[in-house]
Amino acid sequence: MNIAFSDRFLNMLKTARRVVVSTGAGVSAESGVPTFRGADGLWKKFRPEELATFEAFQANPQIVWEWYQYRREIIHKIKPNPGHYAIAQMPKFFEAFDLVTQNVDGLHRAAGSEDVIELHGNIMRNKCVDCGGLNDDREFAQFPPLCRCGGRLRPDVVWFGEMLPASALERAEKVSTSCDIFFSVGTSGVVQPAASLPYLARRGGAFVVEINPEPTELTYITDEHFVGRSGEVLPAILEKIKSVRSRSLTAS
Repeated sequence: MNIAFSDRFLNMLKTARRVVVSTGAGVSAESGVPTFRGADGLWKKFRPEELATFEAFQANPQIVWEWYQYRREIIHKIKPNPGHYAIAQMPKFFEAFDLVTQNVDGLHRAAGSEDVIELHGNIMRNKCVDCGGLNDDREFAQFPPLCRCGGRLRPDVVWFGEMLPASALERAEKVSTSCDIFFSVGTSGVVQPAASLPYLARRGGAFVVEINPEPTELTYITDEHFVGRSGEVLPAILEKIKSVRSRSLTAS
Protein backbone atom coordinates (compact mmCIF):
# COMPACT_ATOMS: atom_id res chain seq x y z
CA MET A 1 0.00 0.00 0.00
CA ASN A 2 1.47 3.34 -1.10
CA ILE A 3 0.82 5.90 1.65
CA ALA A 4 1.68 9.58 1.28
CA PHE A 5 2.86 11.39 4.41
CA SER A 6 2.72 15.18 4.56
CA ASP A 7 5.76 17.12 5.77
CA ARG A 8 3.66 18.53 8.59
CA PHE A 9 2.70 15.04 9.81
CA LEU A 10 6.30 13.82 9.61
CA ASN A 11 7.46 16.85 11.57
CA MET A 12 4.85 16.15 14.23
CA LEU A 13 6.04 12.54 14.50
CA LYS A 14 9.58 13.84 14.92
CA THR A 15 8.85 16.39 17.64
CA ALA A 16 5.86 14.98 19.56
CA ARG A 17 6.37 14.14 23.22
CA ARG A 18 2.91 12.86 24.15
CA VAL A 19 0.82 10.64 21.87
CA VAL A 20 -2.65 9.14 22.29
CA VAL A 21 -4.10 6.38 20.13
CA SER A 22 -7.85 5.79 20.38
CA THR A 23 -9.27 2.66 18.71
CA GLY A 24 -12.73 1.46 17.81
CA ALA A 25 -14.49 -1.57 16.37
CA GLY A 26 -12.85 -1.25 12.96
CA VAL A 27 -9.49 -2.34 14.38
CA SER A 28 -10.98 -5.52 15.83
CA ALA A 29 -13.05 -6.19 12.73
CA GLU A 30 -9.82 -6.50 10.73
CA SER A 31 -8.91 -9.46 12.94
CA GLY A 32 -12.28 -11.04 12.30
CA VAL A 33 -14.09 -10.06 15.50
CA PRO A 34 -17.79 -10.00 14.59
CA THR A 35 -19.91 -7.03 15.61
CA PHE A 36 -22.77 -9.26 16.81
CA ARG A 37 -25.13 -6.68 15.36
CA GLY A 38 -27.65 -6.80 12.52
CA ALA A 39 -29.26 -9.77 10.80
CA ASP A 40 -26.08 -11.84 10.95
CA GLY A 41 -25.68 -11.10 14.63
CA LEU A 42 -28.78 -12.91 15.81
CA TRP A 43 -28.15 -15.53 18.47
CA LYS A 44 -30.95 -17.85 19.52
CA LYS A 45 -33.34 -15.20 18.14
CA PHE A 46 -32.01 -12.59 20.56
CA ARG A 47 -30.44 -9.30 19.52
CA PRO A 48 -27.48 -7.88 21.47
CA GLU A 49 -29.67 -5.00 22.65
CA GLU A 50 -31.90 -7.56 24.35
CA LEU A 51 -29.05 -9.34 26.14
CA ALA A 52 -26.43 -6.69 26.93
CA THR A 53 -28.38 -5.00 29.71
CA PHE A 54 -28.44 -5.35 33.48
CA GLU A 55 -32.18 -5.88 33.30
CA ALA A 56 -31.68 -8.90 31.04
CA PHE A 57 -29.03 -10.22 33.43
CA GLN A 58 -31.37 -9.88 36.39
CA ALA A 59 -34.22 -11.54 34.54
CA ASN A 60 -32.25 -14.42 33.03
CA PRO A 61 -28.56 -14.63 34.02
CA GLN A 62 -28.28 -18.09 32.44
CA ILE A 63 -29.08 -16.94 28.90
CA VAL A 64 -26.93 -13.80 29.24
CA TRP A 65 -23.96 -15.87 30.42
CA GLU A 66 -24.45 -18.35 27.58
CA TRP A 67 -24.34 -15.43 25.14
CA TYR A 68 -21.12 -14.08 26.62
CA GLN A 69 -19.46 -17.50 26.81
CA TYR A 70 -20.34 -17.95 23.13
CA ARG A 71 -18.70 -14.61 22.32
CA ARG A 72 -15.65 -15.40 24.46
CA GLU A 73 -15.06 -18.67 22.66
CA ILE A 74 -15.15 -16.89 19.30
CA ILE A 75 -12.81 -14.10 20.43
CA HIS A 76 -10.44 -16.53 22.17
CA LYS A 77 -9.58 -18.03 18.76
CA ILE A 78 -8.91 -14.65 17.13
CA LYS A 79 -5.42 -13.17 16.90
CA PRO A 80 -4.26 -9.53 16.85
CA ASN A 81 -3.59 -8.02 13.43
CA PRO A 82 -0.62 -5.89 12.26
CA GLY A 83 -2.39 -2.75 13.47
CA HIS A 84 -2.51 -4.06 17.04
CA TYR A 85 1.17 -4.99 16.90
CA ALA A 86 2.19 -1.62 15.45
CA ILE A 87 0.40 0.21 18.27
CA ALA A 88 2.12 -2.02 20.84
CA GLN A 89 5.52 -0.87 19.52
CA MET A 90 4.79 2.86 19.60
CA PRO A 91 5.31 3.63 23.32
CA LYS A 92 9.07 3.04 23.12
CA PHE A 93 9.47 6.03 20.78
CA PHE A 94 7.68 8.72 22.78
CA GLU A 95 8.09 10.30 26.19
CA ALA A 96 4.43 9.56 26.99
CA PHE A 97 2.02 7.25 25.18
CA ASP A 98 -1.56 6.29 26.02
CA LEU A 99 -3.83 3.77 24.33
CA VAL A 100 -7.59 4.20 24.68
CA THR A 101 -9.98 1.62 23.26
CA GLN A 102 -13.70 1.09 22.97
CA ASN A 103 -13.11 -2.58 22.19
CA VAL A 104 -13.69 -5.26 24.84
CA ASP A 105 -11.88 -8.17 23.16
CA GLY A 106 -8.46 -7.77 24.81
CA LEU A 107 -6.58 -7.97 21.49
CA HIS A 108 -4.44 -4.94 22.32
CA ARG A 109 -3.13 -6.70 25.42
CA ALA A 110 -2.61 -9.89 23.43
CA ALA A 111 -0.46 -7.90 20.98
CA GLY A 112 1.76 -6.63 23.81
CA SER A 113 0.19 -3.33 24.85
CA GLU A 114 0.60 -3.27 28.62
CA ASP A 115 -1.31 -0.19 29.73
CA VAL A 116 -4.68 -0.01 27.99
CA ILE A 117 -7.48 2.38 28.96
CA GLU A 118 -10.51 0.17 28.33
CA LEU A 119 -13.52 2.48 28.16
CA HIS A 120 -16.06 -0.32 27.70
CA GLY A 121 -14.41 -2.96 29.86
CA ASN A 122 -12.99 -6.36 28.89
CA ILE A 123 -15.11 -9.35 27.93
CA MET A 124 -12.48 -11.75 29.27
CA ARG A 125 -12.84 -10.33 32.80
CA ASN A 126 -15.63 -10.90 35.32
CA LYS A 127 -16.99 -8.54 37.93
CA CYS A 128 -19.02 -9.26 41.06
CA VAL A 129 -22.36 -7.48 41.24
CA ASP A 130 -22.10 -7.29 45.04
CA CYS A 131 -18.48 -6.66 46.03
CA GLY A 132 -17.19 -5.30 42.72
CA GLY A 133 -14.25 -7.71 42.73
CA LEU A 134 -12.62 -8.64 39.42
CA ASN A 135 -11.27 -11.97 38.20
CA ASP A 136 -10.17 -13.58 34.95
CA ASP A 137 -11.69 -17.03 35.42
CA ARG A 138 -12.97 -18.73 32.28
CA GLU A 139 -14.10 -21.96 33.92
CA PHE A 140 -16.56 -21.98 36.78
CA ALA A 141 -17.62 -24.42 39.49
CA GLN A 142 -21.23 -23.55 38.76
CA PHE A 143 -23.12 -21.76 36.06
CA PRO A 144 -24.18 -18.99 36.14
CA PRO A 145 -21.03 -18.30 38.22
CA LEU A 146 -20.79 -16.85 41.69
CA CYS A 147 -18.08 -14.73 43.28
CA ARG A 148 -16.12 -15.92 46.30
CA CYS A 149 -18.24 -13.56 48.37
CA GLY A 150 -21.39 -15.32 47.18
CA GLY A 151 -22.51 -12.54 44.85
CA ARG A 152 -23.29 -13.08 41.19
CA LEU A 153 -20.55 -12.61 38.63
CA ARG A 154 -21.16 -10.75 35.39
CA PRO A 155 -18.90 -9.96 32.43
CA ASP A 156 -16.85 -6.83 33.10
CA VAL A 157 -18.24 -4.89 30.16
CA VAL A 158 -20.36 -1.77 29.90
CA TRP A 159 -23.94 -2.70 29.08
CA PHE A 160 -26.54 -0.54 27.37
CA GLY A 161 -27.77 2.12 29.78
CA GLU A 162 -24.69 1.94 32.04
CA MET A 163 -22.07 4.60 32.71
CA LEU A 164 -18.49 4.10 31.59
CA PRO A 165 -15.93 3.35 34.33
CA ALA A 166 -15.29 6.77 35.83
CA SER A 167 -11.55 6.28 36.32
CA ALA A 168 -11.03 5.10 32.72
CA LEU A 169 -13.05 7.96 31.26
CA GLU A 170 -11.36 10.58 33.42
CA ARG A 171 -7.93 9.32 32.43
CA ALA A 172 -8.87 9.17 28.73
CA GLU A 173 -10.09 12.76 28.83
CA LYS A 174 -6.99 13.94 30.70
CA VAL A 175 -4.47 12.38 28.30
CA SER A 176 -6.47 13.50 25.25
CA THR A 177 -6.43 17.11 26.44
CA SER A 178 -2.66 17.15 26.97
CA CYS A 179 -1.30 15.16 23.99
CA ASP A 180 0.65 16.43 20.97
CA ILE A 181 -0.74 13.88 18.48
CA PHE A 182 -4.11 12.15 18.74
CA PHE A 183 -4.79 9.14 16.51
CA SER A 184 -8.41 8.09 15.98
CA VAL A 185 -8.33 4.59 14.49
CA GLY A 186 -11.20 2.48 13.18
CA THR A 187 -14.00 4.33 14.91
CA SER A 188 -17.11 5.99 13.50
CA GLY A 189 -16.76 8.97 15.81
CA VAL A 190 -20.40 8.84 16.90
CA VAL A 191 -20.37 6.68 20.05
CA GLN A 192 -20.28 8.95 23.08
CA PRO A 193 -18.48 9.76 25.27
CA ALA A 194 -15.51 8.26 23.38
CA ALA A 195 -16.42 10.37 20.34
CA SER A 196 -15.64 13.53 22.33
CA LEU A 197 -11.98 12.63 22.88
CA PRO A 198 -10.60 13.88 19.53
CA TYR A 199 -12.45 17.16 20.05
CA LEU A 200 -10.83 17.53 23.48
CA ALA A 201 -7.47 16.82 21.86
CA ARG A 202 -8.13 19.39 19.15
CA ARG A 203 -9.06 22.05 21.69
CA GLY A 204 -5.90 21.21 23.60
CA GLY A 205 -3.81 21.95 20.52
CA ALA A 206 -3.12 18.39 19.39
CA PHE A 207 -2.51 17.30 15.80
CA VAL A 208 -5.49 15.01 15.11
CA VAL A 209 -5.02 12.05 12.78
CA GLU A 210 -7.78 9.75 11.54
CA ILE A 211 -7.25 6.27 10.09
CA ASN A 212 -10.40 4.83 8.54
CA PRO A 213 -11.44 3.31 5.21
CA GLU A 214 -14.20 5.90 4.88
CA PRO A 215 -14.88 9.47 6.05
CA THR A 216 -16.62 9.77 9.42
CA GLU A 217 -18.24 12.39 11.60
CA LEU A 218 -14.74 13.19 12.83
CA THR A 219 -13.01 13.70 9.47
CA TYR A 220 -13.73 17.42 9.12
CA ILE A 221 -11.78 18.34 12.28
CA THR A 222 -8.72 16.21 11.54
CA ASP A 223 -5.34 17.51 10.43
CA GLU A 224 -4.54 14.31 8.56
CA HIS A 225 -6.85 11.58 7.27
CA PHE A 226 -5.47 8.26 6.05
CA VAL A 227 -7.95 6.31 3.94
CA GLY A 228 -7.31 2.63 4.52
CA ARG A 229 -7.26 -0.29 6.92
CA SER A 230 -5.49 0.22 10.21
CA GLY A 231 -3.58 -3.02 9.71
CA GLU A 232 -1.95 -1.49 6.63
CA VAL A 233 -1.65 2.17 7.63
CA LEU A 234 -0.36 1.77 11.20
CA PRO A 235 2.65 -0.43 10.33
CA ALA A 236 3.64 2.15 7.69
CA ILE A 237 3.33 4.94 10.26
CA LEU A 238 5.39 2.90 12.73
CA GLU A 239 8.20 2.62 10.19
CA LYS A 240 8.09 6.40 9.69
CA ILE A 241 8.19 6.91 13.46
CA LYS A 242 11.27 4.69 13.69
CA SER A 243 12.91 6.64 10.88
CA VAL A 244 12.22 10.20 12.01
CA ARG A 245 12.72 9.55 15.72
CA SER A 246 16.02 7.82 14.99
CA ARG A 247 17.23 10.77 12.94
CA SER A 248 16.03 13.14 15.66
CA LEU A 249 18.05 11.32 18.32
CA THR A 250 21.12 11.25 16.08
CA ALA A 251 20.84 14.98 15.40
CA SER A 252 20.55 15.81 19.10
